[in-house]
Amino acid sequence: MADFSEMTISEMYDLSQTIAAELFEGKTYPWEVLSEIGDFILKLGATLDPEEYDKIGDNVWIAKSATVAPTASINGPCIIGKNTEVRQCAFIRGKAIVGEGCVVGNSTELKNVVLFNKVQVPHYNYVGDSVLGFKSHTGAGAITSNVKQDKTLVTINYYGTKVETGLKKFGAMLADNVEVGCNSVLNPGTVVGRRSNIYPLSMVRGFIPSESIFKTKDGKVVVVKKDNV
Repeated sequence: MADFSEMTISEMYDLSQTIAAELFEGKTYPWEVLSEIGDFILKLGATLDPEEYDKIGDNVWIAKSATVAPTASINGPCIIGKNTEVRQCAFIRGKAIVGEGCVVGNSTELKNVVLFNKVQVPHYNYVGDSVLGFKSHTGAGAITSNVKQDKTLVTINYYGTKVETGLKKFGAMLADNVEVGCNSVLNPGTVVGRRSNIYPLSMVRGFIPSESIFKTKDGKVVVVKKDNV
C-alpha cells in the first residue's frame, strides 16, 4: 500500500484544538469527515451545555461568549464556538463547525467545513468542503475551490502519485498554523502541511509539505523548505 502518511489526520492536526475531535476518530485522512459533518453537528449540538451555548433557530448553536453581527446570516446545522467573532455580512450556509476564538469576516462564506480553534477567515473568503487546522489563516480574497470544472471526482497530487478521494466536492485541507496569502486560489484537492506559507496570488493544487513556502514566480511554482530560505 502506498504511503501517504504526511496527509494523515495525526500528522496534520492537533485534535485537542477542536470541539469536533470525535468526528475524526477512526479515520485516517481528514477529507473522510466531509460527508459526516452535518450529522455530527446535530449529535454534538444536543449535548452542548445550555449555560454556555444558545440554540438559535433551526439547529444553530452559538456560544454565549461569541460575537455575531446582526447582518450575519447563519444557517443550520452549525456550531459557533466560544469567543468567536462573526462579522458583518458573513454567510454561513450550514454544516459548519467554527471553533473557539475564530474570526469569520466580512462577506466570508462557509459551507460544510470544520474550523479548528483560532482560525481566521477574516475578509472576503470562501471556504467550502474543507478542514482548517488550529491557527490557520487566510488572507483577504483567498478561496477554496471545491468542485472541478469538469465535475469529475477530486484527486490529490501527492509527490506525483494521484490519490483518489471518491469525492466530487473537496476544497482544501489546511493543517495547523498554515498561512494563505491574499487572493490565492486553493484548487480542489489541495492539502497543505503544518506551518507552511502560501504566498499571495498563488494558484495551488495537490499536496504541499509541512514547513514549506509555496511561491509563484514568472509562471513557475516552487516549494522551498523554510530552512533553505
